[in-house]
Amino acid sequence: MKRVLLLLLLLLLQQSCCFEFVIDGRCEDEMFQDQDQQRHKRAILTSEEQEDFEAIRGDDITVKSYRVESRITSRFAHTTVRSSVVNSGPAAQSIGFNVQIPKRAFITNFTMNVNGITFVGSVKEKTVARNLYAQARARGKAAGIVRANSQDMETFKTEVHVPSGSHIEFELHYQEMMHRRLGFYEHSLYLQPGRLVPQFQVDVYIYEPKGISTVEIPNTLGQHFRELIKVTSTKDKAHVVFKPNLQQQKHCENCSHSVIDGVFTVKYDVERDANAGELQVSDGHFVHFFAPSNLSPLPKNIVFVIDVSGSMWGVKMKQTVEAMQAILDDLTVDDFFSIIDFNHNVRCWSESLVSGSSIQIQDAKNYVQNIKPNGGTNINEALLRAVQMLVRATQQKVIDPRSVSMIILVSDGDPTVGEIKLSTIQKNVKRVMRDDFSLFSLGIGFDVDYDFLERIAMENRGTAQRIFANHDAAEQLRTFYSQVSSPLLRKITTQFPEDLVSDVTQNHFDKYFSGSELVVAGKVLPSEETTLTTITTASAAGLDLTLHTETEMSQLDVELMKQQHAFTGFARQMWSYIKIKQLISERSLAPTAMKKRKITQQIMTLAVEHQFVTPLTALLVESEDATERLLADAPKDPKHGCCSGAGVGGPGSGLVTPVTHVYGIPPWAQVSTPAPSQAVIGVQDWTLPPKVNLVDNDPHFIIHLPQSNMDVCFNIDSKPGHILNLVSDPGAGVVVNGQLISSKQLIKDDVRTFFGIISVYSQRDGVAVTISTDDIIVHRGNVSHSFTWRATAQLSQDRVRVSIVKNSHVTVTVNTNIQVMALLHRVWNKHPVNVDFLGIYVPNDNQYSDLVHGLIGQFSGEPDVSVYDIHEGSDPEKKEATMEVKGNKLQVTRGWQKDYRQDTQGGTNISCWFVHNSGRGFIDGHFSDYIVPSLLSFLQKL
Repeated sequence: MKRVLLLLLLLLLQQSCCFEFVIDGRCEDEMFQDQDQQRHKRAILTSEEQEDFEAIRGDDITVKSYRVESRITSRFAHTTVRSSVVNSGPAAQSIGFNVQIPKRAFITNFTMNVNGITFVGSVKEKTVARNLYAQARARGKAAGIVRANSQDMETFKTEVHVPSGSHIEFELHYQEMMHRRLGFYEHSLYLQPGRLVPQFQVDVYIYEPKGISTVEIPNTLGQHFRELIKVTSTKDKAHVVFKPNLQQQKHCENCSHSVIDGVFTVKYDVERDANAGELQVSDGHFVHFFAPSNLSPLPKNIVFVIDVSGSMWGVKMKQTVEAMQAILDDLTVDDFFSIIDFNHNVRCWSESLVSGSSIQIQDAKNYVQNIKPNGGTNINEALLRAVQMLVRATQQKVIDPRSVSMIILVSDGDPTVGEIKLSTIQKNVKRVMRDDFSLFSLGIGFDVDYDFLERIAMENRGTAQRIFANHDAAEQLRTFYSQVSSPLLRKITTQFPEDLVSDVTQNHFDKYFSGSELVVAGKVLPSEETTLTTITTASAAGLDLTLHTETEMSQLDVELMKQQHAFTGFARQMWSYIKIKQLISERSLAPTAMKKRKITQQIMTLAVEHQFVTPLTALLVESEDATERLLADAPKDPKHGCCSGAGVGGPGSGLVTPVTHVYGIPPWAQVSTPAPSQAVIGVQDWTLPPKVNLVDNDPHFIIHLPQSNMDVCFNIDSKPGHILNLVSDPGAGVVVNGQLISSKQLIKDDVRTFFGIISVYSQRDGVAVTISTDDIIVHRGNVSHSFTWRATAQLSQDRVRVSIVKNSHVTVTVNTNIQVMALLHRVWNKHPVNVDFLGIYVPNDNQYSDLVHGLIGQFSGEPDVSVYDIHEGSDPEKKEATMEVKGNKLQVTRGWQKDYRQDTQGGTNISCWFVHNSGRGFIDGHFSDYIVPSLLSFLQKL
């Protein structure tokens, strides 16, 4: 479905080269009348208009070429549409150039060459552009119009009247940011040339510095063209080309019309190093992309509010019921929900939230199935009842305090019963909504006031979406629900050093949903610093996160210069795009006229500087000598509101203005996060003392005995797959285990083993931290969160804290008095023998209970050790001696083992007495007594 932005430029070319333009549209004063008075005056694009659409219009014309090129760099797209046309008919005629562009895109330029006369566009403040336009119009030489309605696409339409034999070249530019939905970025190009074109070509170039994980081309143009779309890709680049020849554009050999008719779609996603996000700096601007995964969803509480008034009768209700059946099946026992349906009355399936058990789900499905639409529409009371239900559940502590609470409203019309004034309904809902509740509005069909639905959702940390009342309305409802059904994080804030950046866009988000992406951009201040760092804090299911990422400031610009098809100005334009979109949203919520005027000026200044056609700016197209002028502006969308613009954080991101910026804060903004100068202090790393107990390499144990100021070493000769207990303290409820892995090949007919997995389990908290060479996973019951080694992070869950230092080590602290560090060893991945492995470092001052044991834990109570009879051994560089410990006399050898904390490659030599035979006599029992069945197992008594 498409949204129409109609630009009509009627150009009457005569032999005298005099131009006359005719305007057909509303003046700006008409566009900003009171919303309650104007909400019924809605322009609707008919199905006939949709079916009638052609990119090039005219009789007896020759379309020589039609080319579309998109350059997508770091999720920002610059698209150019070019066409060359000749009036090959015997008489003068009007020739149209029509382009459908995504609703979220901004037009940046339009140029036209008519028989050698070139018209070039420039974006100006609307009043300035209209004054220049009026000057030309007074001479009878210029005019322009824009009409708009709220659909997914906008249609740019141009018409020029030219003599026979005239040659016209059209060129339109627009830019947009790719929004991630359900794990993909989707770039859509509407192709409907309406006729055969000798030179028809579409090129989409994608460059993603961190790498492209997947590229998909859905079969949206039909089976006829499946084999004609070619995709070539490398690690960080992709090129999609569609270039059908004349015969391939036909449905049959003798056909005279093109069968190219539809949306050309490219879907892709990028490689992600870590949950901390991706930070890019280019052209004096930065962009931070945040799209974590491998996190367990937060439990959710949903009240579905469904319009069952008479206007919902028929396909709307049928599709809504079908969608609700599937949506209800998605709920889990950890979710709480209820259903409110309303017409002139308000009914509740359940007066309170209930768990998503199979019995409750089936009962709710039966209830929805039996709904019969009739009566009026009482939106106000229905929404207030929904909020009351969530408030009551919160007060009664029925729901998890870390859960996500939301209301999903589905309606197709304006209120007709109870409170019907939209502004009053908006105030009523805002007054009772809590800061941690969100409202999502789904408007079905074109009769609903979408502007109202969007404003009431935006003001309450949600988003709105239009659902088209056709055969796939149920799928549209399910798709929207899928975008908000898996909340992963709450209260997300990304902070930057205030002395390095300025003009930061929205950096505080209410929620993050799986498969989406949060984007923050800003300017980089002049500095001698070579790196930029960000700190992102958030709350997950039972876990508080602090994530750290950094990047070299000049690295990306160097790479962009090497790319033939990259959009080198992406960061600058993306920052402006995001800022303008957010300011437009703020403007719609401005509490006073003065505030609105201030935001309006900010939008116009940015739009002119970055050449974006917005609702407050216009594109002035004029000839090179400035004697002929055309005006293209974007007035109020009568069904969407003057300044529609969603945030860039995905559904439910909750538009909140930045914590530190010069613009006003929306009334629901939560600004509890400290300023960057306080927050950006880096992730705390809990360092260990110089002398510790450790096990590293294959595996070598070093036990430090502080009272004797002595280090004792031994190896454990066990098998791959065995899990060895290192610390087992049932009194403190803490266990540390390590699982052995083997080298790739035998070495001198012997298998070398290393620790590949380390587990730290706090029984009292029910929290287990599993560290492998691939990732770090925090478990609690059926909830788990996964993090990679590729980003620095700090995690906190009850008494357990985890500090991850990028590609270095992980420190786990339990109850502030027990620490374990795992050190990462990376080897060349093509090494014929060696593998990645972990070292374990445990301080002596850990405060265990008297019940502690394990290969390392048993030495928390230091045994009496004496070494005597030191003498030369068989190896002159290694002395030998006798050690008395635990009633045993052991023959020991003086040697060295390695502590790799300071030097992960060479290590630091630690002089120690080596105990042979896997530590027999020094450790209690035999080493096999320390083999446990699982990573969470405590050691049985020896």
